Amino acid sequence: MRREHSSGRRRRQSRRMSLVEAIANVAVGYAIAVLTQIIVFPLFGLQVSLGDNLAIGGLFTIASIARAYTLRRAFEAFRAHGAGTITAGQVARRRRSF
Repeated sequence: MRREHSSGRRRRQSRRMSLVEAIANVAVGYAIAVLTQIIVFPLFGLQVSLGDNLAIGGLFTIASIARAYTLRRAFEAFRAHGAGTITAGQVARRRRSF
């Protein structure tokens, strides 16, 4: 969450708080994944041990972190290149350059 600066501008989140947020996000996501598996797998006739559920949740968590990182970097690249104001001519020129 960003705070309003006295001049009305938003202050950026500190690196430390970004790290805390990222760790909390991963921990909560992992817990939700494991709990969901424990509830859903038996509904489909899958009997999985707690250890296997924890390992599967870990694999899903790694995949989720990779996905989130990739999307974050892609959106940052779009933002940095002014993707919100790109014109059709700019798109055509970019396609020709590849």
